[in-house]
Amino acid sequence: MKKQQPLVVVGDTLLDRDIDGRAGRLAPDAPAPVVDVRSDRSRPGGAGLAAALAAGDGREVVLITALGTDPASATVREMLTPRVRVVALPLDGTLPVKTRIRADDRPLVRVDEGGGIPGAPGTTVREVLRAAGAVLVADYGRGTARAVRDLLADAARRVPVLWDPHPKGDAPVPGVRMATPNAAEAQALGPAPSSARSKNDEGNEKESGEGGESGEEREDDDSLRAHARRGARLARHWRAAAVAVTLGARGALLTRDGSDSPLLVPPARPATGDPCGAGDRFAAAAAGALADGGLPEEAVQRAVAEAADFVAAGGAGNPALWDPGDPPSPEPPGPVDPFALAASVRARGGTVVATGGCFDLLHAGHVGLLESARRIGDCLIVCVNSDDSIRRLKGPGRPLTPEADRVRVLYGLGSVDAVAVFCEDTPEALLRELRPDVWVKGGDYTADTLPEAVALRDWDGQAVVLPYLAGRSTTELARRAALARTTTGAPR
Repeated sequence: MKKQQPLVVVGDTLLDRDIDGRAGRLAPDAPAPVVDVRSDRSRPGGAGLAAALAAGDGREVVLITALGTDPASATVREMLTPRVRVVALPLDGTLPVKTRIRADDRPLVRVDEGGGIPGAPGTTVREVLRAAGAVLVADYGRGTARAVRDLLADAARRVPVLWDPHPKGDAPVPGVRMATPNAAEAQALGPAPSSARSKNDEGNEKESGEGGESGEEREDDDSLRAHARRGARLARHWRAAAVAVTLGARGALLTRDGSDSPLLVPPARPATGDPCGAGDRFAAAAAGALADGGLPEEAVQRAVAEAADFVAAGGAGNPALWDPGDPPSPEPPGPVDPFALAASVRARGGTVVATGGCFDLLHAGHVGLLESARRIGDCLIVCVNSDDSIRRLKGPGRPLTPEADRVRVLYGLGSVDAVAVFCEDTPEALLRELRPDVWVKGGDYTADTLPEAVALRDWDGQAVVLPYLAGRSTTELARRAALARTTTGAPR
């Protein structure tokens, strides 16, 4: 079996330092807060962080970066060596150090110090880039990418190259597979809109009209249309195959030169936390996907998911990333535990509501029922029949939608807080574990005829029936779909 070629990360490494404490008073000699320090942590930043995160994904990573003989360079080298292979360019000066001072997890001030000029690449750098399976350029504008630019241009003709740019850095080499500026960088780095006004020889204003764009584009325009235009212009300007503009909580927008249909990839769930390092997490995940042979669309989807999980776990400041013995990357959050949720809601005096069904083809009747049920209490737990349970209940050919897909769709509804799957013919055993305060059903039942009503009395639970939209059912939807296929002779 052929050995997988390494992912090579090229760029500027920094030393990031977080000083955390509590500020409860002002200094006597100035109106400035006094921070009582509780922790002082250092970690690699910039290209060093991107390389460590890529290595945490379980792949071989080589980092090409500029390091000196100063204490900050020694600290970075020591922290990175167990994770990645470091190939250093000489650094004339000292490694940049960024220090964030925070009080109660809120930044007060950042102090930047140090800096130097990277030297020329040696033979080892050339050999590493020639053997790369893919390249990630984390350009922070401090000269490392510039020092090896010719070698990167050659690599872009052979393997996927992802370029994470910076306003102080150089433009990507032509032919990169993907560039990943954030929204502010895309605006700062891009050429002027083609509709921007210019002056002719007589000094009169005129519009260029290039590329079919119309109207003025404001600098503060934060619309998806504006971001898509900026990304497409950058793809054309840089001669990049694709540009993914990262939009923070909105995800990322994948654009190409000449395309009017950008791909927007939002995160699966909101992620709140320290966003420091999210761009490096995005770039590392996208580069890994390209190294595995993925398309840009697949790379962006993986990167958005990984970046959201990274932020939710605490970002680059998460101690688990660097503490010895801890995993190099956080586990992504899983689905909500319905039993823990029920216990938590009951503990604070809330009302636990549950409902159940197959939810084989989600339709308006289901949505209305779930929204109404959620309004009854403080959480809604949906009990879902397993595939085997539906097969016994509905017969051959059912379910139409597999269990995992049905659960995922339910989690996508704002009214649903948790989902629990049961394998029996009825949810009675599951309900005895959950012990909801209210059990909701829709349709032609009455509260007294609900099969689960007897069990609910054991813990003083209440069974209720909610109105159901007439004519909406999975069976009816399936019948109409089959009729349409019979009539047209083709699936619709």
